[in-house]
Amino acid sequence: MKVIDIRSDTGTLPTNEMREAMKMAVVGDDVCKDDVTTNKLEQIAATLLKKEKALFVPSGTFGNQLCLFTHCNRGDEVILDDQCHIIQHEAGASSIIAGVQLRGITTKEGLMKIEEIESKIRKEINIHYPKTTLICLENALSNGKVLSIEYMKSIYKLAKKYNLKVHLDGARLFNAATALNINVSEIAKYTDSITFCLSKGLCAPIGSLIVGTKEFINKATFKRKIMGGGMRQTGVIAAPGIIALNKMTKRLYIDHENANILAKELDKNKEITVLKNNLDINMVFFTIDKNIDDTKMVAYFKKRNILIYPSEAKTYRFVTNCGVDKSDLYKIVETLNTFIAIS
Repeated sequence: MKVIDIRSDTGTLPTNEMREAMKMAVVGDDVCKDDVTTNKLEQIAATLLKKEKALFVPSGTFGNQLCLFTHCNRGDEVILDDQCHIIQHEAGASSIIAGVQLRGITTKEGLMKIEEIESKIRKEINIHYPKTTLICLENALSNGKVLSIEYMKSIYKLAKKYNLKVHLDGARLFNAATALNINVSEIAKYTDSITFCLSKGLCAPIGSLIVGTKEFINKATFKRKIMGGGMRQTGVIAAPGIIALNKMTKRLYIDHENANILAKELDKNKEITVLKNNLDINMVFFTIDKNIDDTKMVAYFKKRNILIYPSEAKTYRFVTNCGVDKSDLYKIVETLNTFIAIS
């Protein structure tokens, strides 16, 4: 019986076409840049984002940390949203790998105020101050919202005023572009480096890419080796990434539509409050106006072949993805309505 996984879009499975591509991939030693398939993937990524060069890495966290490691010297300061993935969900890697100081800004739903960012930039050389080197953004945000192009442009303009770099954690970059109805290159225009995932909504089983200038990527390639990311015959995992970029990016609108349907159906229950301002991509956030036992709720859903996470600060998140059909949405809603009724 089908298992419906709405915990995240990280649980997507490679398509049959991807599995066949993995089987038939032409491979070589990627450390020596001999892997034809990986080289092709990197070229496609650079072309799509209109950047000079791209580099294949094992994961989104690896990509983010590699970019910090490449942009910054030890002891430099990085300005970013205090709820972003780099701070909250990367196990303190920035202090271990790049050796940087993170200066988090408290935000409302991930939107750092321009004037507050500017106030945090170290504008003078002072024996007491670290050097501000980098501003990090996230788009799409993990709270389901998307940063506008106008906002990204204003951050980039501010960074250039103080000779800083801008890195974008674009784990769900193509979801952001889909929501904004623009090409990903329009988002990339206002960054110096980007990390984006081939997994998640794009269904590749593994891997991410970083993009930037040739100088930046050449430096990052050396530092990737230091981090243990100099892999060998990577074509077998790069091959599904090519399909992810060429095909799966074009179907993300379906996941967004399904998330909106799910939100509307959940909202019909008076005991459910859907967070309607967080519906930009494929995520539905909601609260339940009733005392719910999370452990029992997760078990109840699992028994009915639906996988969910417990709430975080009493807020639930359901994530649509390639493995969730429209018909599944109504089973999810019915299951939740029934559980609430009997709780």
